[in-house]
Amino acid sequence: MSPKILVTGGAGYIGSILVPALLADGNSVTVLDSFRYNQTSLLEVCGDDRLRIVRGDAREESVLAPLVKEADVLIPLAALVGVPVSDADPVGARTINLDAIKLLLSLRSKQQRLLYPCTNSGYGIGQKDKHCTEETPLKPLSLYGRTKVEAEKAVLDAGNTMSFRFATVFGASPRMRTDLLVNDFVQRALRDGAVVLYEAHAKRNYLHVRDAARAFLHGMKNFETMAGGPYNVGLSDANLSKAELCERIKVHVPRFTFLEAPVGKDPDQRDYIISNEKVEKTGFQTKHSLDHGIQELLRVYQILRSSPHGNA
Repeated sequence: MSPKILVTGGAGYIGSILVPALLADGNSVTVLDSFRYNQTSLLEVCGDDRLRIVRGDAREESVLAPLVKEADVLIPLAALVGVPVSDADPVGARTINLDAIKLLLSLRSKQQRLLYPCTNSGYGIGQKDKHCTEETPLKPLSLYGRTKVEAEKAVLDAGNTMSFRFATVFGASPRMRTDLLVNDFVQRALRDGAVVLYEAHAKRNYLHVRDAARAFLHGMKNFETMAGGPYNVGLSDANLSKAELCERIKVHVPRFTFLEAPVGKDPDQRDYIISNEKVEKTGFQTKHSLDHGIQELLRVYQILRSSPHGNA
């Protein structure tokens, strides 16, 4: 019998890709989401009788407890994702990103499997030309990074769990986000033809949203051998600086111009390169390249003509 899966935040950017994939794989899925962005991202799967949708807050024990009790697998996606939205609502960032995870852990039994979405922004500023592995000390620079890293520790300490340290996610989703770095730069290239870069040298890793969803499916199917630790998940050929990312976009949008600002700084100061070798050794391989994602986004922006699609 297929497991019953609870996905908090299941109508969000990753969840809107993951939930249909879980259903297509034969699972029964309960989604708990506050629908704070008035998104309609799961409409196409509402005809599936194995889907249950609960509108509610993952921080409310009275809402969460009965849903946890019925589940075999827990995937807590509910979060304030990113530095700007976390800084704008620090109380929300701590209560949703951390306290709600601790509540979930207090309600689950040790038999229930939990797969947690973390972020590799927890590495902060890495050593020049040295890849961050899962053994690299975590030194998050932002409130967002700190809440996610602290929650990850609680998850891994609880046992029968695993964590995915996702790279910066990009690509199209029914709950679209245009504020993510790749998605934002492609939109600016197409609309404005230009972007001004702060800390153009700063590097990070990237991951298509569909590969992020695939990581959960891979983790579920290989849980026995993968449980107990964190896994970096990203494109191993895409450890790029902001300037290098813009060069890749320019291949697809030749008129795109980018300049480095002589003053000012990016509020997100992270700068690192990532090794994804550990998860790749379990058999996981990404399927969606950065160039494919850029081409996809160029089609997306022929449809989207306004930009109310962020997390702010």
